[in-house]
Amino acid sequence: MNRSELGAALRALRQSSGTEAKTVARSAVMSASKLSKIETGKLSPSADDVDRILTSIGVSEAVKAEYMEAARAVATEATAWRLIQRAGLHKAQKQLQAVEADMRLLRVFQPALVPGLLQTPEYMKAILSRHGDLTDESVRRTISARLERQEVLYDKRKNLRFVITEPVLRWLIVPPPVMAGQIDRLISLSRLPNIDMRVVPLTGAQRDIPNHAFVIRDDRSVNVETVHAKVTVTDPRDVALYVAKFDGFAEHALADDALKPILEGIRDELVRQQESA
Repeated sequence: MNRSELGAALRALRQSSGTEAKTVARSAVMSASKLSKIETGKLSPSADDVDRILTSIGVSEAVKAEYMEAARAVATEATAWRLIQRAGLHKAQKQLQAVEADMRLLRVFQPALVPGLLQTPEYMKAILSRHGDLTDESVRRTISARLERQEVLYDKRKNLRFVITEPVLRWLIVPPPVMAGQIDRLISLSRLPNIDMRVVPLTGAQRDIPNHAFVIRDDRSVNVETVHAKVTVTDPRDVALYVAKFDGFAEHALADDALKPILEGIRDELVRQQESA
């Protein structure tokens, strides 16, 4: 089944259910225009898109399983950041919020930035403001939407796991006071019972290469962040590769009682830098 065939099949399912397109689009957290493009084969849907469409239509679990298998075969997709930005970064945050509302397990590996769910407003603003083509209003709306996403951190039904590398904490792409405040935030969040936070230290032998950031949701999909695009991976064989990579870094990262000293130590270094500036 190719993209056009999948879209036509989804349209046929929706029409046979008697559900209007605008109703399905609203429930699936997408625009009516996007749903139309999916149904006409102009846009390749992600596995999450297909899952939400099928849930909205109300198909049986057997039918959903059949179409989800087809969707995963079709959907390893790359979406250019410029297109995401053009559509509105705040809208992308809303879409992620909807996906994260349904998930139970999240794994985030970040060798470059503090993960978005753990960022302070000041850190967010400093990062987003580096993009000269974003308006002040776009930055404000994106920060507001990301802060709403962070409500998931306090949902005890979810298992949230974060692995970051030590350079993330030392790379001064933001001023020392902002970074110090950000690390204080990490210390606070690491105490939450449903959050497992780990740091891969610079010292010691390295067992793998931290190629790029990626996010795994429920062993079902992976978002990979490249320079030009966000790549969505849904083939179970490929997802398994990312799970293994995450677990390898997590196994040799600092956690629990060993985590707090490194966070506090780097934070105190940043405070001293600011005081001596």
